[in-house]
Amino acid sequence: METNEHPIHSAALKQLPETFTLADARKSGIAPTTLYRLRDAGEVTTIARGLYRKTDKPADLDLLEIAIRAPLATICLTSALARYGLTDAIPSAIDIAIPRGTRAPATATAAAWHLFDPDTFTIGRSTIQVEGALERIGLYEPMRCIADAFRLRGTEGTDQAVEALRRWLRTRDAQPAALMRMAQQLPRAEGPTRQALEYLL
Repeated sequence: METNEHPIHSAALKQLPETFTLADARKSGIAPTTLYRLRDAGEVTTIARGLYRKTDKPADLDLLEIAIRAPLATICLTSALARYGLTDAIPSAIDIAIPRGTRAPATATAAAWHLFDPDTFTIGRSTIQVEGALERIGLYEPMRCIADAFRLRGTEGTDQAVEALRRWLRTRDAQPAALMRMAQQLPRAEGPTRQALEYLL
């Protein structure tokens, strides 16, 4: 019976997107027990509870889960600074910003959720494609990350903000005037950012 059913299940699996939910699988005619067999056979990978991905489509599963669970999720603070090489710190959880008033989803991925003001949430925000997937996730640009590090220095630490600024100033893209314009748009960022720039320049 397994041999006869397998082509049908494989065909149904092909109809599913690279990343799919249990509900998606059911709509394609794949029962939960069959899905678990496909998983045990190595054809499907469990990303998190109720969320799956075809094994032949490798991807950054942590960011993929976050991107799917929270469409506005944006990599921020230490995690974003690390992506840009502006800090050597390795956070134990991925720093993710979402607009204040948005509910942080439960994820299998270790994520530190930060609630940012909806009025300034999109400033300096772009999106990047999750590695190996079609989905995209938000990422703050370096100047926004530096300004955030200064305005949130009470929790993130002043040393990290200063070091990130110091490293950024050594890059070809460093534009102190543009950084100050960015800081002026964010609460509590302008003063400490200006003081650090005056100290380092």
